Amino acid sequence: MDKISYIILVPMVYAAFAVLVLGVSARLVAILRTPRELQTPIYPASGAPYLRALYDSFLMPQVRRHAPVLWVFLMAFHACLLLLLIGHLELVAQMPWEKAFPHQIFLGKGFVGLILAVSLLFFLFRRFSSPVRDLSVPEDYYLLILLFLTVIFGAEMDWARNWYGYGEMGVDQYRQYLTSLVTFHPALPYEVTSAGHRFMLVLHVFFANLFLMVLPFSKIMHAFLALPVNKLRRG
Repeated sequence: MDKISYIILVPMVYAAFAVLVLGVSARLVAILRTPRELQTPIYPASGAPYLRALYDSFLMPQVRRHAPVLWVFLMAFHACLLLLLIGHLELVAQMPWEKAFPHQIFLGKGFVGLILAVSLLFFLFRRFSSPVRDLSVPEDYYLLILLFLTVIFGAEMDWARNWYGYGEMGVDQYRQYLTSLVTFHPALPYEVTSAGHRFMLVLHVFFANLFLMVLPFSKIMHAFLALPVNKLRRG
């Protein structure tokens, strides 16, 4: 295996997660230390502020009222992102629900990646027209492009297995590779280093690494505080 691929698949992964953890921690500390104006809860007060805060954070009713098309793409994006997270967890190790709910890794038979890719293109192209363009900064475009490239190369591997019967590199090989990273005993199966479409895995991991490194220094970080901020609004 060439050195560049090994660097991307092993050392760069560890570096990306180190930057992510340290960067997120530093940003959260900086955000929490920033003086905030006292925010008065909205009126009338909700009888179940925690439930209302969850509703505001995850179902985004304000977006639904003012931008229904954007809301549809946001809901589809976040639902597919959750399914994608579950799929990656199952690639690290077998999960209890696998036997209780027989299914194929990844869920969705390739359509999860397709919906994510289409949603990301929608988020990207809407930034080329006003008023969104006037509020956008370069990092907004960088993040969307990096995430789109991460998704498209990952989805292509899923499409190859689901839609074209490509079996040279299967779930077991991905699981062996990811498990070895989590246990800090990196091992690259022969299929990972020599399979015909291994370049897609390398590119998928490369762009994912870049995305994780950029994420802590982007505006998306404020999304991590959506739930506590909404709780303050709800009293």
